[in-house]
Order: sequence, then C-alpha cells, then structure tokens
Amino acid sequence: MSVSRSPNDVVILTAVRTPLCRARRGALAKIPPSTLLSTVLRGCIPPQIPPSCIEDICVGNVLAPASGYAMARMAQIDAGIPYTTPLQTLNRQCSSGLQAMNVIATAIAAGQITMGIGCGVESMSSHPMNKVTPPDVDWEVMKEDRNEEAMNCLIPMGVTSENVSSKFGFTRSQLDEFATISHQRASLAQQSGKFSEEIIPVAGVTADDGIRAQTTPAILSKLKPVFDPENGSTTAGNSSQMTDGAAAILLTTRAHAQHLQLPILGVYRSFACVGVPPSIMGIGPAVAIPKLLNDAGVNTEDVELYEINEAFASQAKYCIEVLGLDTSKVNVNGGAIALGHPLGCTGARLTVSLLHEMKRRGVHNR
Repeated sequence: MSVSRSPNDVVILTAVRTPLCRARRGALAKIPPSTLLSTVLRGCIPPQIPPSCIEDICVGNVLAPASGYAMARMAQIDAGIPYTTPLQTLNRQCSSGLQAMNVIATAIAAGQITMGIGCGVESMSSHPMNKVTPPDVDWEVMKEDRNEEAMNCLIPMGVTSENVSSKFGFTRSQLDEFATISHQRASLAQQSGKFSEEIIPVAGVTADDGIRAQTTPAILSKLKPVFDPENGSTTAGNSSQMTDGAAAILLTTRAHAQHLQLPILGVYRSFACVGVPPSIMGIGPAVAIPKLLNDAGVNTEDVELYEINEAFASQAKYCIEVLGLDTSKVNVNGGAIALGHPLGCTGARLTVSLLHEMKRRGVHNR
C-alpha cells in the first residue's frame, strides 16, 4: 500500500514501555506509579533532543485518585523534563494511553506544538480496582425505567464479558484456546528477545512476569468461572491480568524529525473512537476499527498487523471474528491475557509493541 508523505505528517520517533508485572504479587508491586512513569518519560527522549524541547505531555491513567495529576507532574520533573513543559492527565478507561497519544498528535497536526509525549501509566498494586468508589449520581433518577442503559454502566466488566459470550455464542473451550494462544505467542516473543528493544528496565526489573509458557487449554479448563459460577465462560485464565506498567511515545512532525536527522519509527495517520452499549462494553474495537479505516481510506486487508486489547478472550475474539481479521496478523506477540492490562497504560503499550514489530518485519509506510 502506497501512502503519500508530507513534511507536516505527525510521526513517531520513539516508543518504549516498562516491563509489565502482575499487580500485588509481581516484580513491580512495590514500585510507585511515579517511578514507572518517569522511567518511560526519560527513556523515550533520544540523547540528541534536549528535554526542554518537549512542548506538552499527556498521561493516560484510570485508577489514581485526584492526586494522580501531582504524581504525573512530579514524575515529569524527576525525568528531567522542565516545569516549563505543561502536562495533562486524562481518563478514557482502557484506551486512555491511546487517547493521550491522540491528544498530542492532534496538537502537532494543528500546529499548536512541534513535539510532545503521549503516555500512560497504571499501578494496580497501588490503586486496586476493588477500591474504586461508586459514582456520584442521583440514584432515584438513575433507577427509573428510562435509565436502564445508564444503570448498565455499573455492570462489572467481567459480567459484560459473560454478556458477550452469551450474546454471540462463544464457548468456554473457545475462550480457553484463545487465551492459550496469547500465552504461547508472548512466551515465544519473550524467549526470542523481541520485547527487549521496547522495554526500559525499572529498579532492576527487565522482563514481563505474567506470561505462563506452560499454559494449555487443559490447564485452563480446570479454572472456575468467576462471574457466573454455574454457567459462565469467563475465568481468571481467559481474562487479562491486573498489572503494573507504563508506556510512552514521542511524536513530532516529519519535517522536524528530518531537521534533527532522527529516524522515524512510524507515522500517525488517524484515530477513531465509537461508543457501544455498556452491557457489552468490550466490543469497542469492532466498531471503531471500521470507522478508522474508512476515515483513512484503507481496507481491512491493507493492514498487515493489528493490536487489539485482550481485556477478555470473549470480546477480543468477537472483534477479530466480526471484522473478519486474519488471526495470524492480530496480537502476534501475545496480548493482555498473557502480558497484562495496566488500564491507563495499555493503549500506549499496544502502540509500542505494534511499532516495534512493524520495524522488525519492515512493515511500514514511514
């Protein structure tokens, strides 16, 4: 596929991440999110670029309290990026890291800035999901019949996975097989050193620790369903892991990259976000990807590699099947079931892993 090049193209110079480690029990459980974030902020800036040249930073984060902004700002300054560089945080749930990158790319495309960092961080050890408080709403109003869809926003994510399985007819064995492939691919990638180029070590930790190389469908079949004990198909084994980690992407214009004589890792072409029913919230990629491809004037088969978040095997499998994707092109080095899903980081992590695999394969339109 041939794509035109322009000096005004938004391009990616670097893309890095920390190791992804299991929350509470993993190697990063005692590392604060500020350290995770400062590590990737520092690590994504090439030596040729003074940190003062970074004109904006956007950080995706989901679970941190209101003080999370201060955490991110302190991490920025600790990373050597001066206070003159502004920083913002955002929360778009599991796509927060991807949205953060889009915020920076949009600012560059609009000519507001020339260079910025889109990133994401989550410490699910420091801020576990079971500590999230209920929303502040008028419960009497929300419980009225007309607001059934609004109340569905409170459905636990695992239950939405069961809803996807039930609605679209996925069996337990299909989901366990999907999860097994995720671990197998991630294990092969780790053993071959594929992740080493994208990982910045933190506190001596150099590798992801959630990958289970010995996973098989038979082993996974022994796990009990979590959200529907009697008839459910969603288990801890075919769901994403709760994880700690951070990722960062440095963006600029093609013209500026050429001026600095820096290699271009990738080009930021387009972005799309589409809402779905809260009761089956994980199917977002199935509707966002077609809009994205249409906006970019690209066909499904034109894309040689896909990264789709594996929050649950059910929603990831649905997205792949409804889009008619070649499974050999999707999550080729494993997904969140094996690697983990640090919520605010994941969108950026998917981008990091995708870009490095594209570089290895020579799949690019830089």
